[in-house]
Amino acid sequence: MLSVHVVCVGKLKETFYKDACAEYAKRLSAYCRLTLTEIPEVKLPQKPSQSEISAALEKESAAIRAKIPPNSRVVALCIEGRMRSSEELVRMFPTDGCLAYKHLVFLIGGSYGLHPAVKADAQMLLSMSPMTFPHHLARVMLLEQIYRAFKIQEGSAYHK
Repeated sequence: MLSVHVVCVGKLKETFYKDACAEYAKRLSAYCRLTLTEIPEVKLPQKPSQSEISAALEKESAAIRAKIPPNSRVVALCIEGRMRSSEELVRMFPTDGCLAYKHLVFLIGGSYGLHPAVKADAQMLLSMSPMTFPHHLARVMLLEQIYRAFKIQEGSAYHK
């Protein structure tokens, strides 16, 4: 069974986000071993300088890298990434049990995104939309798309 990791900067506070993530985690348990990891977001002043932002992203990147297991395919969610359809996303999920990697890792940054080095190390950059979403909502959207990918693979009517 594929091991899917979602590494997120920031903690979910709102109950509706927590509930949605819990629901998709429950649904995904039939298809993969899901691990959700929250990395603390570095606290910044109200109007941080670019150097303060860079230092925070550097610190967060060290914590993110520590959570990526060996033999992983890493996908960084970022605005510079390529948008993909749900059907295209399915291609990342092996179907025949032959895994070129043991772990599929998705990275979601905090308010200021991901450090450039983290994005450079990723095998894929993925954008959900040219629109801006709260990173907590992006987590719910990503979990739904991962679930949808497994449902598409099995030929379910969930994806219409």
